[in-house]
Parts: sequence; structure tokens; C-alpha cells
Amino acid sequence: MQYRPALLACAIAFLAPACAVNVNVNDTQWVGSPSDDEAEILAVITTQQEAWNSGDIDAFMQGYWQSPDLRFASGGRVTYGWQQTRDGYHERYSNRALMGDLTFDDLQVELLAETAAIVHGRWALARDNDRPSGLFTLIFKQIDGDWKIVSDTTTSAD
Repeated sequence: MQYRPALLACAIAFLAPACAVNVNVNDTQWVGSPSDDEAEILAVITTQQEAWNSGDIDAFMQGYWQSPDLRFASGGRVTYGWQQTRDGYHERYSNRALMGDLTFDDLQVELLAETAAIVHGRWALARDNDRPSGLFTLIFKQIDGDWKIVSDTTTSAD
């Protein structure tokens, strides 16, 4: 993400006070100031990226709602349930080489209500033989005081 001058950020914040906060997890350049909730949501995503890059799918999965109602859509398929989603990740990324190094970019967080938010962004994996990438849309809900992903739609650009 390129740096945007503070004047532009202030103008945007003034003209559209409900607009999304943009952040690049990798260099944490902000446009506007995140609210506490937005910062907590971004912390979930940052923690997921760190867990993935440590090879820990189970820690990565802690950002998701541990419920049979979790929705995960990718590759033309919809999976319901935290356990089923976890199992799918373990099957598809069965070793560290397949996992690669994950980056998230162009994140846009928009609070929809006091306990609901949507996040749009880009993902990319850097692996020895390829560089898959794509887009995602995450629906977050605040559940028992914690922000959790309740729906994940991930697409591939490849």
C-alpha cells in the first residue's frame, strides 16, 4: 500500500466518517485512525498471519468462530463448521512447504454495527515453486467479547 498524505486522510475522514480503515499488515501504514474494535480485528488477522508463517494451522484457526455454523467458501465449495474448515486446511496444507509464507495486503475494515464488521483484503503465499494469491472477504462478529471470523469467502487469482 502506498502512503497517502495526512491531508487526504483527514479529508476522507471528514467527508465519509463511516468509511473503512485501510491497513497493510506488513508495514502497518494507516489511513485514518483505527477504533479499538478495528485494531482488535486487525490484531486477529495479524495473529493469523504470524501463526501461518510459523507453520501452526491450529493457532491460525483460533481467529475463527469455533462453531458448526462457521462458513468457509473457497474454490467453488462451501464448508460449514470450524472442525471441517480446520481439517480442510490440514489436508490442503499438509506440510510447511505447501503453506509457504502468507501475506495480507490492502485490508479494509468496516464496522457494520457494534458487534459486526466486514474485512476485505488480498492474500498471497510465497512458496518455492509458485506464488498463489487472491482476495478475501471476512465477516467478523464480536462473540463473548472477542472478535471472531464467522464467514470467510476466499478467491484465487490463479
